[in-house]
Amino acid sequence: MAEYEIDYSEVAGRRIECPEGCGMCCLCQPEVLPEERPFFKENYPGRLVKIRGPEPHHALALKKGCGSCVFLENRKCTVYDNRTAYCRQFPFHLYASDRIKVELDLSCRGVWTGNGADALAEAKDIVSRASARIPPALEQSAAVYKEFYFNCREAGVLSDPSRLRMTVSENAGMFAELPYLSRIMDLSQIEPVMSLSGIQPEPRPDMDSLEEAGRDLAMESMGSEDPLNVPVYCDKDWNWNMFMASGGKIRWSVMDDDGDLNYRESVNADDVKLMIPDREGIRVLRDYINTLNGRDSFMGSVFSMMDYNGYEDDMSNAYYGSMAVTVMDLLWRMSMLDRFMGTGCGAEGVREAIIFYDMDRLDAPAIGAFI
Repeated sequence: MAEYEIDYSEVAGRRIECPEGCGMCCLCQPEVLPEERPFFKENYPGRLVKIRGPEPHHALALKKGCGSCVFLENRKCTVYDNRTAYCRQFPFHLYASDRIKVELDLSCRGVWTGNGADALAEAKDIVSRASARIPPALEQSAAVYKEFYFNCREAGVLSDPSRLRMTVSENAGMFAELPYLSRIMDLSQIEPVMSLSGIQPEPRPDMDSLEEAGRDLAMESMGSEDPLNVPVYCDKDWNWNMFMASGGKIRWSVMDDDGDLNYRESVNADDVKLMIPDREGIRVLRDYINTLNGRDSFMGSVFSMMDYNGYEDDMSNAYYGSMAVTVMDLLWRMSMLDRFMGTGCGAEGVREAIIFYDMDRLDAPAIGAFI
């Protein structure tokens, strides 16, 4: 029996399927584990590449170096029975902190249909398959977390993470309403130790400033000419939409199955006006806020930011501020999708924005590690 804690709360009660014709997960270049390399070296030596960097590893090649996996044909995997562990896991992610948390990539449309396999059973099978990789990863991540908490105590910026989560859960509506969101963003910058208690909404939030904040965040994430490093949005027709920002403009293209980008339209970023979700949209947004609030990877990304900034801000300021900034990024992306595709600002519009955003959220730097 495993001697470590595993949190399955994010997947409990959900069903998940792999929709035919999607293939979005095949745009993510999967690592090939040492035990998986012999199959590819023997059968497809030219389709195995070495990724250099801080942690060199082998991965499967992509079409034209930036498209989908070379094994994807007609949106189906030609080596399905021998696909990598990382392919098998998607859209599940195992995040190691001082425990293991199973998280779901909500950019996968198969998470939203309510059909398919029981997600909890799938997650437990994935954890079982990863049992050899979990203990060493957990040992390393737990040591990093221990050092982080020590640094926080030394700097006098430590708060109780469970209390922060409880407070956000009790006040999730604040983060979904612009008048409160504006106030939270301001207070996180000026209060020594921030509290959500007694916060009053801005009577007239500065929409121009909020719009600018959301635009700057989204534009930064889209500021690359490399399709591997820009947000991908798989729409209902299974198009792989790519958005690239440069010179104040947003360029929308669609990647085809051969790895080529086909231009669709460009807009000035300033022409994208921040939209406010309607009642049903706010309901979907609150659910997503609660999902983020329960993710160890989100907390880990806040911790990473605190470490990067030299432990200058109290943990409460960093956590509440990060949640508010995340929502602003999401709302601006919702507005951008509506500008290009008419997705709206209701429940569907917010849901499509989450599908567009969540993969990037999970890819944010964190002090823990995905296994």
